[in-house]
Amino acid sequence: MRSSVRSGVRSGWMAAAVALLCLAVAGCGNNVNGHTYAAADGSVTIAFQSGGAASVSFGPIASTCTYAQSGKQVNLTCGGQTEVLTMADDGSLNGPADGAIGHLTKVK
Repeated sequence: MRSSVRSGVRSGWMAAAVALLCLAVAGCGNNVNGHTYAAADGSVTIAFQSGGAASVSFGPIASTCTYAQSGKQVNLTCGGQTEVLTMADDGSLNGPADGAIGHLTKVK
């Protein structure tokens, strides 16, 4: 009986470890770092780089900006102006309804 209890405890720990690993891997998919997003018409492109830097292009105008991500919210700051982008369940980004950035999809 003692070995079956020990075996059950060991199985429980193993299941918990596997669950945590799955959650960690799923959470990594929601990180913008290293990815590029663009509007369907190509009017806006954002390349998120390591260290909180982002290259943003509005048509022919390019800017170097900064970003900070907290969960599904990405604060993009360019020239002192901050746009709050929200990551959708499909991995795309959405700007505020009254903002300069609309819907962006991951292209890289």
